[in-house]
Amino acid sequence: MTIEQVVILAEKPSQAKAYAEAFQVARKTKHYIELKPSPVLPHGATITWGIGHLVELKQPADYKAEWKRWSLSQLPMIPDRYEFRVGKGKWEQFQEVKRLFKEASLLINACDVDREGSNIFYSILKQTGVRNKPVQRLWINSLEAEEIRKGFSNLRDNRKDLLLYQEAQTRQISDWLVGMNASRLYTMLLKLKGYNETMSIGRVQSPTVFMIYQRQLEIEDFKPAKFYELTGEFASQQGKYQGKANIKKDKREEVEELLKQAGVQENTPLNGIVKDVKKVKKSIRPPKLHSLSTLQAKANKMWKYSPAKVLEIAQSLYEKKLISYPRSDCQYITDAEFNYLSGGLSGYQQLIGQRFEATHTKPQRRYVDGSKVEEHYAIIPTKTIPTSAKLNGLSLQEKNLYLEVVRTTISMFHHDYLYEETTIITDVVGIEFKTTGKIELVRGFQELWPAPAKKKEEPYLPKVLKNESVEAILHIHEGTTQPPKPYTEGQLIQMMKTCGKIIEDSGESDILKEVEGLGTEATRAGIIETIKKHGYIDVAKNIVSITDKGRILCETLEGSLLASPSMTAKWENYLRKIGNNTGTQEAFLNSVKKFLHHLIETTPDKVEKTTIQIPQESLCKEKIDIVCPLCHKGKLVSRKNFYGCSQYKEGCSLIISKRVASKMISPNQIKELCQNGITKEIKGFKTKKGTTFSAKLKLEQGKVTFVFN
Repeated sequence: MTIEQVVILAEKPSQAKAYAEAFQVARKTKHYIELKPSPVLPHGATITWGIGHLVELKQPADYKAEWKRWSLSQLPMIPDRYEFRVGKGKWEQFQEVKRLFKEASLLINACDVDREGSNIFYSILKQTGVRNKPVQRLWINSLEAEEIRKGFSNLRDNRKDLLLYQEAQTRQISDWLVGMNASRLYTMLLKLKGYNETMSIGRVQSPTVFMIYQRQLEIEDFKPAKFYELTGEFASQQGKYQGKANIKKDKREEVEELLKQAGVQENTPLNGIVKDVKKVKKSIRPPKLHSLSTLQAKANKMWKYSPAKVLEIAQSLYEKKLISYPRSDCQYITDAEFNYLSGGLSGYQQLIGQRFEATHTKPQRRYVDGSKVEEHYAIIPTKTIPTSAKLNGLSLQEKNLYLEVVRTTISMFHHDYLYEETTIITDVVGIEFKTTGKIELVRGFQELWPAPAKKKEEPYLPKVLKNESVEAILHIHEGTTQPPKPYTEGQLIQMMKTCGKIIEDSGESDILKEVEGLGTEATRAGIIETIKKHGYIDVAKNIVSITDKGRILCETLEGSLLASPSMTAKWENYLRKIGNNTGTQEAFLNSVKKFLHHLIETTPDKVEKTTIQIPQESLCKEKIDIVCPLCHKGKLVSRKNFYGCSQYKEGCSLIISKRVASKMISPNQIKELCQNGITKEIKGFKTKKGTTFSAKLKLEQGKVTFVFN
């Protein structure tokens, strides 16, 4: 009888190590770990691993030598068949995996439990050339020893796994096709316009940059406007309070006219009457459980951690067996998780130093709903409750994130936050003023979090009675509308997730909501890091802004499907069909090829007609043929940070800075300034305080000044 040889493939060494710790180890090597026989694995097993992506798609030059050179004439680059290669520096590990796969009688896919984990396993298996071996799937949400053993005792067949692999590989190939072709297309077309930068285009990264660009335009185009409201100060027998009328006008005169019609004046003592007093008890329920994106948003708001850093910390806590699978997009758990959390409630309370009597002892559908748990449940603490020593051994970032997960999870057992809201309606000469105040009754779950250092106090409201007379003084309050705020990195994650709200087509919007927007929980942080790396956005003090390069990308892509989340909606809709066995890879790739042919055919004319502002430092080298407006003898010469006159040695002192009030001035604007003495209105200047403004530039006796309309 042949002894079964089981080979387990983990996604990476740390995952393999966690699996091995659930069993007894017979031998460890550089490339694999051998396990002793156990009740779960009667003949033992060998665990090996990938190192990230052991296998990757080949580069264009691997298919054809002529594809190495970036050229419009070579587009589109569409291989007859898609080929893969072993990643650089990973050959030795791949060879060991290949040998073990050949010797195995059973293979177990123990990579991450998502479509990319399926892709990693099967792309490696295919590259090894090993065929006709039975494959089973490990599907777990925690790296605790008990959960690992339970998972290996209940392995799944690989039917769904194979479909997820087809879905993931289709996405991978399609992203390769769009990225390789569109990046070269736009780079070469922009080069013809004088822009000498490499542009990286992607199905997900490009619409993400475009939404940041749109927010920046909203901020730059915003025109502050004054508005006028009517407020009142009231004195009752029990004390003073303030209120506001439901009046908001663009001109002060309009509010003054209302007062005139009522026969009263501003800042003059008047009689008022309390028309109504309502007291309503209200409650706020504990927050929903964390998915990765909500955890990223919360950590960014509280500690300014970037989304990529949060994923890194969460992955570390997962590998330390303290939290469940970190790339989850789910905010629900099943009864099984609720039961172990309920049983360990006292231990979790001790971790945060907050004891409370559980109010909700039975599962609530807000948190516990097995029908909404698919591959993964919400991010929650595992059964493993760390000792004080282990907790204190965590880094500050790990401890912050772990305790946030603990607090949010156990808050579902706590009391709701209760408060009483009082609304007073005060009538003065027929004008109603509304006053609201809040009194905290029960802090409930909010006591699990440290109180904020600065908390805006709710206004104290004196006890007033209906029909009570009060003294009143009315004021006209002047306010100014505020521009939209730029995104923080945490808000960017949420914006990517909820971008379905901004799509006009209801069908596409519904799809984006269903697939939860651009990217996945696992990839959004990486996408943000990618667009940072490509120089499309800057992040300073947690505030995201578009760069000159990002602006040029968006100006060029505007109106294209590549600038819209709609493309992701269409793609994800069909990719899901592949994962559900109702669509095929062939049909999808054919549609992508048609899209590429259309893109390559229509884009050159569109880019040619697009007016873009190219920063001087990114221009291809070219001669500047502008006569000096000061001496009228020399020509303008481009220096690193300014334009000067070629006659400077003969005494011409002209200097025009390339950057004015934080705004790069384009060569066309310089030409206009020198030839006409004044430019058209230019947007995007900034004051020292960071406020944006628009102005014309004027050249007088060699000096540049602002002209405001």
